[in-house]
Amino acid sequence: MRRRTFISLLGGAAAAAGGWPLAARAQQGGAVRRIGVLLNITAGDPESQARIAAFAQALQQLGWTIGQNVHVDYRWGGGNTDVMRKHAVELVALAPDVILAHSSGAVAPLLQATRTIPIVFTVVADPVGAGYVEGLARPGGNATGFINFEYGMAGKWLELLKDIAPHVTRAAVLRESAIAAGPGQFGALQAVAPSFGVELRPVDVRDAGEIERAIEAFAHGSKGGLIVTGSPAAVVHRELIVSLAARHRLPAVYNNRLYAVSGGLISYGPDFVDQFRHAAGYVDRILKGEKPAELPVQAPTKFELVINLKAAKALALDLPPTLLARADGVIE
Repeated sequence: MRRRTFISLLGGAAAAAGGWPLAARAQQGGAVRRIGVLLNITAGDPESQARIAAFAQALQQLGWTIGQNVHVDYRWGGGNTDVMRKHAVELVALAPDVILAHSSGAVAPLLQATRTIPIVFTVVADPVGAGYVEGLARPGGNATGFINFEYGMAGKWLELLKDIAPHVTRAAVLRESAIAAGPGQFGALQAVAPSFGVELRPVDVRDAGEIERAIEAFAHGSKGGLIVTGSPAAVVHRELIVSLAARHRLPAVYNNRLYAVSGGLISYGPDFVDQFRHAAGYVDRILKGEKPAELPVQAPTKFELVINLKAAKALALDLPPTLLARADGVIE
């Protein structure tokens, strides 16, 4: 998306911490509604811009124009738990009509801060297990939204790793243990690892230094590979992770296409930008009077397999033609 279009869609995103001038907040026929947005990624990341632009564009198609009949307060956590807690309290204090929450790292502190303000979440792995909702069909509380995948899908990443690198017998698994999805995805991988003859080693992604030390130590062994599970912190550090995989010649499978675009070997996972478009639909319905308790949690409908041929060539990997034929995107 062009920069000018993105700025137009976001309207006053840059003024998120402050209020709109009275003239901009005035609206013929009704009061300006307020949306809070809490994202566990960084504002300057192109992926962040794509997601928020998709949300703003979908809102506009539904009749909500930022800066005219709706005001949006943005907060960015960048994978930092303490920052997310602080921003959650700030947003709740603003008393928005609804809050859009990205990932479990946003939902958990928001639900600690409010059980009344409606919350629409995206990119959450297990909202029932985490206690965010009572059930998928009828959430029952003040939160609903869109899950990114079931834990069992993690087995697909290990299958892909063996497809592209049959020699692999050891795999470092980058996971974020501070959120429910981290142990859940690792547990799903553990369940299938024996059938693939692969020994797993968990690696936490708390900070860049820990990631670098763990991957370097793991790479001293032979026949190793890498799996990067769903994690906001891993997204923040993705360029480091991709460069470490290349430096140590580790075949790697990632959970989202943004890693393949950044130079990673292969990715398989949901289209998260598409989730933000759908989230705008739930925000719209809540602004028009529907309750999150009655809006079912939805599973992703669009998955993408993306292969980076340049990364494959650097690792001297001969990818199966059947795998290339299945790819939704191939990066030359």
